[in-house]
Amino acid sequence: MGKKNIGKKVGRPKMKNANPKQGKPVHKHRIKIREDSKGKVGGKRGKGNKGKTQKISMIPSGIHGLDGLIGGGIQKDSVVLFVGGAGSGKTVFATQFLVEGAKRGEPGVFITFEEKKSRFYSEMQALGWNLAELEKKKLFTFIEYTPEQVRKMLEEGGGEIEVAIEEMKAKRIVIDSISSFALLFENELVKREAALSLFELLRKWNVTTLLTLEEEPVIGMAVEHIASPIEFEVDGIILLYFARTNAGRVRGLEVLKMRGVQHSRQILGFEIGKGGVKISKKVVRLK
Repeated sequence: MGKKNIGKKVGRPKMKNANPKQGKPVHKHRIKIREDSKGKVGGKRGKGNKGKTQKISMIPSGIHGLDGLIGGGIQKDSVVLFVGGAGSGKTVFATQFLVEGAKRGEPGVFITFEEKKSRFYSEMQALGWNLAELEKKKLFTFIEYTPEQVRKMLEEGGGEIEVAIEEMKAKRIVIDSISSFALLFENELVKREAALSLFELLRKWNVTTLLTLEEEPVIGMAVEHIASPIEFEVDGIILLYFARTNAGRVRGLEVLKMRGVQHSRQILGFEIGKGGVKISKKVVRLK
């Protein structure tokens, strides 16, 4: 989508429960709405040029128990942000998403600013994922970038990452984590412009993207409280808690935002073990 729609009122399809009296934030902030030639937009259903109603495409996340919380899956070609502190499971969630894609013949790219390949592959092997084997089959690519290289990528309009995506026909991408990227820019305006450029690239590549952000979520926090220039640009935000309680550390997941779909508003427990993440139906109390 071009930048001409930023900050302007854009027509939206009517959605269920979109009553402005209910205080939904969707009309409160500047956001981008993507519309293709068929009239699909970032909502549950969009009207095309001929007035026909069309359902958006969803892809399975591969994360046990997640898709039922977010309307049946992750919207194809969307961008979802996972927010959590150290040890909350962000990287495991993201990798599991790529592994699921590989199982379905959808190549994936893992872009990191912090992980070392050998250590990362070893840790994921412990969960049952042989990433080296997937790499041989050209279903998984690991790219270690410095934040400065990402800046260069934006200036070049894609660079090495775009080459990798085109060569392997990637369908899924993970950037772990976006926190280091944000530190490149001190000026908030420049930071936001860089984030918008990154999103334009992701959407040009027609890939479904998971981003991670290292930040301790707070129960009851709103979208605008996330310390990142991209919170209003992403299509979804999922908070991962790793809270200390009297009974010890407790893991919890909350869907803060998922554009265009009805989603869970509860904090549910989850576990990480062999095979990755499994989200339970049990509501957890973290206070």
